[in-house]
Amino acid sequence: MLKKNSSMFGIVLLTAAAAIFSLQEPMSAQAPQGKGGAPGGGEFGGGAGKGGGPKGVPAAPLPTQPTAVPMPALSAKITGPGVMYDSSVGQWPGRDTKFYKYDTDEYFVTGTANSKPYKTRLVIRRPSDNAKFSGLVLAESMHPAGNAHGFEYNSIYLMTSGHIAAEILTSGPSMPLGVNRERYADLTMSNDQVNEILAQVGSLVRSKTGPLAGLPVRKMVLFGTSASSAVLTNYLPAHMVFRTPDMQHIYDGFMPTSNGSVIMKVDVPLIQVPTQHEQENIATNRQDGDAPGDQYRNYEFAGMGHLDARNNQPRLKQSDCVNPLSNYPLEAYMSVALHHLLRWVDQGIVPPRADRILIDRNTNNDGSLMVLDEHGNAKGGIRNPYVDLPVAKYTARNTAVPGGTNQQLCNLSVYTTAIPKAEMKKLHGSKANYVKKVDARLKELEKTGWSLPVYHDLIVADAQGVDF
Repeated sequence: MLKKNSSMFGIVLLTAAAAIFSLQEPMSAQAPQGKGGAPGGGEFGGGAGKGGGPKGVPAAPLPTQPTAVPMPALSAKITGPGVMYDSSVGQWPGRDTKFYKYDTDEYFVTGTANSKPYKTRLVIRRPSDNAKFSGLVLAESMHPAGNAHGFEYNSIYLMTSGHIAAEILTSGPSMPLGVNRERYADLTMSNDQVNEILAQVGSLVRSKTGPLAGLPVRKMVLFGTSASSAVLTNYLPAHMVFRTPDMQHIYDGFMPTSNGSVIMKVDVPLIQVPTQHEQENIATNRQDGDAPGDQYRNYEFAGMGHLDARNNQPRLKQSDCVNPLSNYPLEAYMSVALHHLLRWVDQGIVPPRADRILIDRNTNNDGSLMVLDEHGNAKGGIRNPYVDLPVAKYTARNTAVPGGTNQQLCNLSVYTTAIPKAEMKKLHGSKANYVKKVDARLKELEKTGWSLPVYHDLIVADAQGVDF
């Protein structure tokens, strides 16, 4: 039985660099703090640090040349005592692991990192039928606020594709302990061990003796969002030197999201996904590249917020925020980027380049650094029916209700301002005609790789729910 996490989060932290800042989801007190300080960075800079330790904590030294990491020890599946801490409550309603016949298994992993022992938690979400495993794994460092956003933000795509999700705890055990102290009492790790834990546990996941023993793991990528993007970007220098026991890359690609920092070049594919929150503070201007030493794409989806406001209950509820929560399906478009990344690392299919969100830096004109269209939505970027055939204006950032305690998550979400029904009738004539337009636009986007067919009916259902 899984117990849902409904705990509140810490305080929003603003990180400034060169007078440019970016709002990010809060990190726990034990979370690694980045040291890159790049424009539009993560919670604590989010750039490529030198070991991931927070201010005042010495960075763990890295080898000067490629080095195999030691293999940690894996427990048997953890079945008790008590309930498992559930970090994946933000899935699409009715489309959870039970619906897709996926199992959730928890393990403990012990080893030595930075010359000190650690014990961490590893969660594997996998098809119940081993024959349906695709051979591809999405790994993530659990967000310090206690969330498996990598799985949540891509869950339908992952589970319909047969991909496995691996969640590694690196930010301290406070969130699991808050649910079940007896079960998680022995978990221990420190900030200066994060990179080695990510490397060792990642190597274990790929190994023939790990939790996926007997399954053909071809490729594995590391995902991060907001605070866990800072963990990811701080790991990149370690990626350049840490290897599996047979001296292969541990992670074959990276996907930092809700992150606008300038990220270091690495020797594997990397797709970065800034959101409208980062655009309002000017996200990275790094250019795409295809060379082996700079395989990089920047994907900016118009209308996307830093935090999923649609499928994020019970963490974020409409009663928390003043303005209507956005129904923009963040998952449907994060998965577009992940799909391109996985094809890049697995099949060598170089993904398309994408237009960036247009920036005019003129807040006096419309209150936004972005160029806005006649409906108030961002111009440029990767398009979708929510902004091409809009029923609302999508604005970052929402505001908490007076006296509310969830200011930070409201700030990190997008809110909507409805387009008047009279205007909708002028634009589309009838609801049936509107639905046809959305369906046709989706088919166009699917042909060019900017929308995934697995989300087609769900997006059309949104159009069918529009009333005008």
